[in-house]
Amino acid sequence: MALPQLSDDARKEALQKAAAARSARATLRVQVKNGELSLADVLAKAGDPVVDKIPVITLIESLPGYGKAKASKLLAELGISDSRRVKGLGEKQKAALLERLG
Repeated sequence: MALPQLSDDARKEALQKAAAARSARATLRVQVKNGELSLADVLAKAGDPVVDKIPVITLIESLPGYGKAKASKLLAELGISDSRRVKGLGEKQKAALLERLG
C-alpha cells in the first residue's frame, strides 16, 4: 500500500497531531507512575483514543515496581500478547489484569 502524498501543510498538521497524541500518552503514563491514576481508572477510560493506543506492556511498566521483565512475565502468565494495545483487550483480559494488579 502506497503512502498518500500530502501537501506540506497537511504533513505539518499530521506531525503536530501525532506529537500531541504522544504527549498525551506520556502524560497518562506519568500520572499512572505517580499514583494519580490507577490501572482501573485507565482501563475504565477505554474508548478514549489516547488510552486505546497505549500498549498494555507500556502501561504495566508505568506502574511502580514493574519493569520490562516483570511486565512481560505477567502478560505471558495471563496469555496476553506483548504487542496488545488497551483497545484490543477483552473483558476477561481486563478483569485478569485488574485482579492481578488491582
